[in-house]
Amino acid sequence: MGKNEKLLNGSIPKLLLEFSIPAIIGSLVFALYNIVDRIFIGNLGTYAIAGVSITFPIFTIIIAFGMFVGQGGAPLISIRLGQNNNEGASRVLSNVFLMFTIISIIMMCLFTIFLNKLLILFGASGNTLPYARDYMRIINFSIFFNFIALGMCNQIRAEGNSKLAMKAMLIGAILNIILDPIFIFYFKLGVSGAAYATAISNMVSAAFVMFYFTKSKKSILKIKLEYLKLEKEIIKEISKIGLSPLSLQLAASFVAVFANKALLKYGGDVAVGAMGIVNSVYLFMVIVINGINQGAQPIIGFNYGAERYGRVKDTLKIAIFSAMALAILGFIIIEFFPQILISLFNKSDAVLIDTTVSGIRIYLSMIILAVVQIIGASYFQSVGYPQKSIMLNLSRQVFLFIPLLLILPRIFGINGVWLTGAIADVVSFLITAVFMLKEMKRLEECHELQMCSI
Repeated sequence: MGKNEKLLNGSIPKLLLEFSIPAIIGSLVFALYNIVDRIFIGNLGTYAIAGVSITFPIFTIIIAFGMFVGQGGAPLISIRLGQNNNEGASRVLSNVFLMFTIISIIMMCLFTIFLNKLLILFGASGNTLPYARDYMRIINFSIFFNFIALGMCNQIRAEGNSKLAMKAMLIGAILNIILDPIFIFYFKLGVSGAAYATAISNMVSAAFVMFYFTKSKKSILKIKLEYLKLEKEIIKEISKIGLSPLSLQLAASFVAVFANKALLKYGGDVAVGAMGIVNSVYLFMVIVINGINQGAQPIIGFNYGAERYGRVKDTLKIAIFSAMALAILGFIIIEFFPQILISLFNKSDAVLIDTTVSGIRIYLSMIILAVVQIIGASYFQSVGYPQKSIMLNLSRQVFLFIPLLLILPRIFGINGVWLTGAIADVVSFLITAVFMLKEMKRLEECHELQMCSI
């Protein structure tokens, strides 16, 4: 059975498993870039991990634009492949590459000029600023390679080659794990060593991805010289779909600024360091859930383009239940064995450990409900409803999170910061549930009529 035939008629649970496992492994690899750095940096002391935690909003901005272009282009590629328009899919790929190139140059220039001011704005103190600056000044000059290495794996998955996308990310992650202790401890480069390890790893992964899209015979899609020109309509379509993950990540960065300032006020640098660990665990869980999203995306996009709406609905339902099962496992570990996770980052600072244990149990207590919001927002992005996706993303990050951060810490102190995550997850779940129930009904009607309007 060919790739296209499999997407149209293959068993959905088997397809989701086939696409999701490599995507989850690849997504975990992506998380490792951030988490492994923090694990090694945590051994340099509380100020070091707090300093790197301060960079989270900037790192999130980089990820935001990577997702804006990468996830904006992937559904378009899947839909065009479902329509047997391979040339159109390759034109989308080439525009993705050009957009990554232009955006990375702009971001590197801006961060070079404003890095110190941004870090102070985001909550760096006199103790943590040197660590944050040393880390980001190196990461800044590898933004382009980060985009290609991680962002363009979305395009590899969009053509149904999840295993190769996983390999591309594994190459960088394994190299990062090897280089981190060498640069940090052997060469005594501290946080700069972690940044060098990440930058070099991204360069190697990027080279692998570019070879695949230019020379490999395995790829349906190709970056060709004749396609390397910005096309207004394609950029417009990419931007329309990519605006949802962009808004989500920018909102997350904005929220991180408010959270860092509240944590610094009510708990000091130790609380900021604790949030760095909590965010690493949260990132790990969200990345796993997004692995299921990425596994479902080519199935949903291809079948939506082929007007197989019953399969779209079934894929969506299976993706939600699969993600919830994984979230339940994560919830059990977080609530009953948090010390196991926290000890990876720091084993010696009792105050940091106690603060993190308390925070993670509250902040991630409703992670199971958050699954529905994450899957739902991604689904609407995949089928060309970016407005609904943006609405669902912003409902949690902006309309709920920021007001709660401004109110709850005044009443409950540092616990008020932790409570914002749990309350935002509950309310955003209720909002998303309403959207998803209506969408399930719409898909059923589309299936019966054999047609659907966007």
